[in-house]
Amino acid sequence: MWTLSGFADEITADLQTQCETLQGLGIGSIELRSAWDTNVLDLDDGQLEAARTILAFHHIQTSSVGSPIGKISITDDFEPHLVRFERALHVARVLDAPYIRLFSFFIPSGQEPGRYRDEVLRRMATLTSAAHGHDVVLLHENEKDIYGDNPQRCLDIVESVGSEQLRLVWDPANFVQCAVRPFTDGYHLLRPYLEYLHIKDAVMATGQVVPAGEGDGELAQTLRALAADGFDGFFSMEPHLASAGTMGGFSGANLFTRATRAFTEMLDAQSATYR
Repeated sequence: MWTLSGFADEITADLQTQCETLQGLGIGSIELRSAWDTNVLDLDDGQLEAARTILAFHHIQTSSVGSPIGKISITDDFEPHLVRFERALHVARVLDAPYIRLFSFFIPSGQEPGRYRDEVLRRMATLTSAAHGHDVVLLHENEKDIYGDNPQRCLDIVESVGSEQLRLVWDPANFVQCAVRPFTDGYHLLRPYLEYLHIKDAVMATGQVVPAGEGDGELAQTLRALAADGFDGFFSMEPHLASAGTMGGFSGANLFTRATRAFTEMLDAQSATYR
């Protein structure tokens, strides 16, 4: 059974409305990145409890904490960020989230990522060690301009850290925007560590983000391979159809719905079972 989720802050800032829209689309999970124009890690305890109550009322589970951990420069001080990660662990515990999304640090413009490999791996190993004893898996997302922006460096991170608590998110649009053909260049390399997908597509020539199946993200091939492999995990809608930035994107209810329908049509065309 494949499970749909989504970055519902792409719909609106209000969490209640986010949940209502997800329900209307038949989506029973959320990747919580922000609510009420506040990043999930910056919600105070009262807001966090309110979010938990709203989600429970709508019978929506948290598939992942869509944290910004790792979205700082590799040259920035790491210690305050490690403290922030402790908050991510707390949020995951309160919301019963099985995953926390994170990144492998921005590389200074024009510099060779390999120059910073040792420090990236030290930080990723430190974060993974901090998660030890918590019932949560960390998901590294491939993102433009970070160390793990291509399949080879994603593999380097997860294999070098060597922990069952560190796995991978597959974001085809982000790969395309890094001139990577996702399925062709990365699927067989990364599949052993792949647990979760973000659903957006992009056009190689321009980098424009488009609905699933309308770009060069090789989603149809990926879905067929996942079905053949017996994949059982989350597909999280992250359309970015109205705007996209370093810390997130926005689509609005209509474009979020359009993106979801485009993806579920792909699933239906392959006779996939999902909820």
